[in-house]
Amino acid sequence: QVQLVESGGGLVQPGGSLTLSCAASGSIFSINAMGWYRQAPGKERELVATITSGGSTNYADSVKGRFTISRDNAKNTVYLQMNSLKPEDTAVYYCNADGLSTLVGLSVRLLEVWGQGTLVTVST
Repeated sequence: QVQLVESGGGLVQPGGSLTLSCAASGSIFSINAMGWYRQAPGKERELVATITSGGSTNYADSVKGRFTISRDNAKNTVYLQMNSLKPEDTAVYYCNADGLSTLVGLSVRLLEVWGQGTLVTVST
């Protein structure tokens, strides 16, 4: 069974830094894109950043220049380095793997998988 496990959330002061990690485990042949999304209280889930297996990245305008996404394909792990954090960055951050190739029964399937979420709180 494939799952994504996030780590690294917590409480940080404004202007501080935090690094999130997300490791995919299970029978995985490859993952096309991995990314981070977030959901603040009372708001819809929004894209933060994504990265393809080839290293192409995409960022939300609100985090450009402050956040950096990276991945280790050999470890099926994606990271999110967050700098210059602001109170409005407070949210539950979810890891996403899209185009994840895995064995389901006797067939190879492409799945989209979500992590359970990790809370990031930016506050004094």
